[in-house]
Amino acid sequence: MRQPIQFYKSQIEIYQGKLNAFKSKLLCFSLTRIAVYLLGVFGIYYYFLELEVAIAIAVVSISVFLILLSKHTDAKKQRDLVRAILKINEEEISIASGSFHDRFDGVAYQNPSHFYSLDIDLFGRGSFFQFINRTATTEGTHNLANALKANNVKQIIKRQKAIEELAEKANWRQEYTAKGQLIDEKTASTVIVNWLKNYKIFIPRIMQWFPYVFGTISIAVIVLSILKIAPIAYVVYWLLVGIAIIAIYFSKVSHLAQYSTQVKDTFRQYALLLDQIESETFSSELLKDKQQQITLKGKKSSEIFTAFSKSLDALENRNNMFFIILGNGFLLWDLMQSYKIEQWILEYGEVVEHWFQVVSFFDAYNSLGNFAFNHPAFVYPEINASKAVIDASNLGHPLLDSTKRIDSDLIIENEEFFIVTGANMAGKSTFLRTVSLHIVMANMGLPVCATASKYSPVKLITSMRTTDSLADDSSYFFSELTRLKFIVDQIAEEPYFIILDEILKGTNSTDKAIGSRKFVEKLVAGNATGIIATHDLSLCEIEKELDAVKNYFFDAKIVNDELYFDYKLKQGICQNMNASFLLKKMEII
Repeated sequence: MRQPIQFYKSQIEIYQGKLNAFKSKLLCFSLTRIAVYLLGVFGIYYYFLELEVAIAIAVVSISVFLILLSKHTDAKKQRDLVRAILKINEEEISIASGSFHDRFDGVAYQNPSHFYSLDIDLFGRGSFFQFINRTATTEGTHNLANALKANNVKQIIKRQKAIEELAEKANWRQEYTAKGQLIDEKTASTVIVNWLKNYKIFIPRIMQWFPYVFGTISIAVIVLSILKIAPIAYVVYWLLVGIAIIAIYFSKVSHLAQYSTQVKDTFRQYALLLDQIESETFSSELLKDKQQQITLKGKKSSEIFTAFSKSLDALENRNNMFFIILGNGFLLWDLMQSYKIEQWILEYGEVVEHWFQVVSFFDAYNSLGNFAFNHPAFVYPEINASKAVIDASNLGHPLLDSTKRIDSDLIIENEEFFIVTGANMAGKSTFLRTVSLHIVMANMGLPVCATASKYSPVKLITSMRTTDSLADDSSYFFSELTRLKFIVDQIAEEPYFIILDEILKGTNSTDKAIGSRKFVEKLVAGNATGIIATHDLSLCEIEKELDAVKNYFFDAKIVNDELYFDYKLKQGICQNMNASFLLKKMEII
C-alpha cells in the first residue's frame, strides 16, 4: 500500500534542493549580466576612437546580455514552478494533519433547493469540498463543485477508472496543478469565450498581404533615400501615409489591444496545461476521450494557443513609441497583427470553449485523483445491479480521523426503509451523512471510506436541514413541507435514496408523530429506499406493519455516572435517551 505522507516528504526534499539550485543559478545569471554590461561599457570606452571595434563590442555585449536575460527569465519561470510544487507538497502534509479549515470552503455552491448540497456538509467550513479541493483555476473549481452536485448514476465505472489512473500519476498531477496556479486570471475563461464568440471582424481581407507590400515599399524608399537617389522628404511623406492608414482603424485596434492585454497571459498558461495533457499517455477511456477533444485536424491545441498568444504579444508592442510611429508608419504593424488575431478568432473562436472545458475537467479530476491517492485504504465500490443498494463493510465518514473513527457495517436493500433511533450525540446525524457521502462519492467514481462496498447506483435526495433564516415557526414548518413535497414529486419521476433527519420539527409532538408516520408510510408505499433518523420511538411501530421497514439504533449508556457511546449501528430500537441526564450533569436543572 502506498504511503502518501512519505511521498510528500520525499517531494519536499527533492524540490527544496531544486529550489536552492535555481537560487544559485539565478544569482549567477544576474552577476554575469552585470559583468557583461560593465565589460561592454569599458570596452566601448577603451576603443571609443576605433569605431568599428567599439561597434563590434557593443553588438556582442548587447547580444550576450539579451541571451542571459532570456535565460534568466526562463530560469525564473522554472523556479516559480518548482516553488509551486514545493508548496503543494507542504500543504498536503498540513491538510493530512487536519489543518484545512482556512482553505476556500465553497459555501457559495450551497443551494437549499438542491437534492442534498445543503444537508450533508458538502460545502462550507470543514466540508468535504474544502477537504478535497485542489483546483488551480476558477473554472476547475466550478467543475469540481458541479461534479459533487451532479447526482449522476451513469458511467460510474468510467469515472472510477479515470480517477484510479490519475491517482497513480502523482507527479503529473502536481505539475499540472502548479502550472494552473501560475495562471494570472485577470479575465475569467467564460468572459474570454463570450468575447471570442461575439467578436465582430473589422480588418478587411486586403490586410492579408497589403502590410507586407507596404513594408517592402517602405524599405525601398528608405534605401533610395540613403543612397540619395530619392529625396529624404519622401521617407517622411511615406511615413505620414502609413500613419494616415493606421488612423482609420486606430480606435478599433486600440479596443482589440485592450482585450489582448487582458487575455494573453491566460492563453500562454493554458497552452502549457494543454501541452501537458497532450504529452501524457492515458489508458482509461474517459481521459483518452478528453485528450482527443483538444486535437483539431491534426493540430495540437497547445500550439494553436501558443501562436495566438504570440500574436497578442506582438500587438501589445504598439505600446512602445517605436512601434506607434515607425512600426505603424512603415510596416502598418497594428493592422498586420490585428488581421492575424482576427483570422485566428474566425478559425478557432468556436472551439476554444471546448478546450477550456478540457483544461477545467483535468483540473477538477486531479482533485479527485489526489483524494484517491491520499486514501489508499479506501475502496472503489463494486458497481452492480443487485438487490442491495449498499452493502458496505466498516463504513465510515471520510473526514473523521481514522484512528478515532468508529465504522459500521451497512446492508440496505432496494425498497427497504430504515428507521434509526438513538440518544442525543450517539451518532445518528453523522451516520446519515456517512451514508449520503457514500452515495455521492460512489456516483462520482471516488473510492469510499469502507473496507468493502457493493453498490447499486441510485440518486440521492435528503431533508436534514431547513433554512435557518426562517425565524418563525409557521415559516419553518412551511419550509419543511415544501422540502417534503419536493421529495414526493422527485421520487414519482425516478428512484432516489431518501435520507431524512427528524422531519416535521416545526409542529407539536403529537402532530409530528402522526405526520411523520403517514409520510414514511407514503414513501414505503411508493417503493422508496432510504433512512429516517428520529427521536420518536412511536415511529418504530411501523416495522410491525410493513415488511420493508427495519429498525436500527445507536446506543448510549451511563457507566459510573458518565455517558458512554459506542457509535455502532445495531438492529432494534433505542431504549436509552440522555437529555435529562445531560441537563442534570451540566447543572442546567
